[in-house]
Amino acid sequence: MSKKQVATTKAPGAIGPYSQAITTGSWIYTSGQLGLDPETGVLAEGVQDQARQALNNLKAILEEAGASLDHIVKTTVFLKDMNDFVAVNEVYSSFFTEPYPARSAVEVARLPKDGLVEIEAVARKK
Repeated sequence: MSKKQVATTKAPGAIGPYSQAITTGSWIYTSGQLGLDPETGVLAEGVQDQARQALNNLKAILEEAGASLDHIVKTTVFLKDMNDFVAVNEVYSSFFTEPYPARSAVEVARLPKDGLVEIEAVARKK
């Protein structure tokens, strides 16, 4: 199996020993994206703005890999508080069209940088 690292300055750099994404064959696996502004490294205010920024970060990473949000087949959404599920869905639905990617959403005790939401994706280029 050959794998290739995906890296772009249009999304926050890795804050640990991992890649923004890895491609192998036609598959792209992204690391979880927080709502961090790639220029300032600061979290957006509120769960909806963090979700929007996290999805924009995913979009930038996928574009660097030669794909788009339309290529996503599965996402995982990590929430600090499951009560934010509806608010995040409002933002999430503005980034995708049917058929929507498969998705899991889970509440977690804590996210890096004390974020409110983190989103990762698996995509497949055609």
